[in-house]
Amino acid sequence: MKKLIVVLIFAFGFYGGAQTKSELQKHYEAFYNEMKLQGDVSGVINALTHLNVMSPTIERRDTLAYVYANDNQHIQALNTIGIDKNEADSDLALQVKAISLKALNQPKRALEQFELLFKRSPDAYLAYELADLKIQTGDAAGASANIEYGIANATDEMSYAFYERQQPYEVSLKAAFLHLKGLIAYNIDKTNIDASLALIDEALTLAPNFNLASLSKQALESRKEKTEAPQEVPEVKKDKTKAKKQ
Repeated sequence: MKKLIVVLIFAFGFYGGAQTKSELQKHYEAFYNEMKLQGDVSGVINALTHLNVMSPTIERRDTLAYVYANDNQHIQALNTIGIDKNEADSDLALQVKAISLKALNQPKRALEQFELLFKRSPDAYLAYELADLKIQTGDAAGASANIEYGIANATDEMSYAFYERQQPYEVSLKAAFLHLKGLIAYNIDKTNIDASLALIDEALTLAPNFNLASLSKQALESRKEKTEAPQEVPEVKKDKTKAKKQ
């Protein structure tokens, strides 16, 4: 009889625990939905973290990492999802790794993730990211190939955002590609600055507000002026001393 009572107590305890966990999960699911409606990022992260602990899934982990990355918490995003190259990753996981590694100034690691994304679904925006990172890592030939793809596939409606100024701004994606093409042209042949300037001028024609391109143009024009400035020939001073008669 005593054994039966112990078994019943254990069974009811187990059932009660399972019911509590189920109710708690429903609570955090409702809490997550409410935080999303309110746009409360901290609340969304809190809810997803609890849900991922109680019932971990790859989808929840990837979503949590994405929320971190979208809130510029890139270290937390990578701590959640990892940094290794994994072809089995979801598109969302690859996107999070790529964006966060780029933001943390890890161009080589970011490049691996963008390459996987481009392999799965190539588009002009990914081509720009690849070209930009390849310029940073010294792969001019690879960057040029991505730029040519981007110029051929970017539509007039596509734009790209830049943040080097206090106020972010957007320019035509084609203009952004032309700017990169101008930089590569200079890196390949520093003696032909006019070719680089022509490409950057083309970019500025498409996007007159392109501040980064304007800065590049000023830098190139300054270097051109230095190379074209006449070199001063040092004056040869005449020896005023008279030769002594033998």
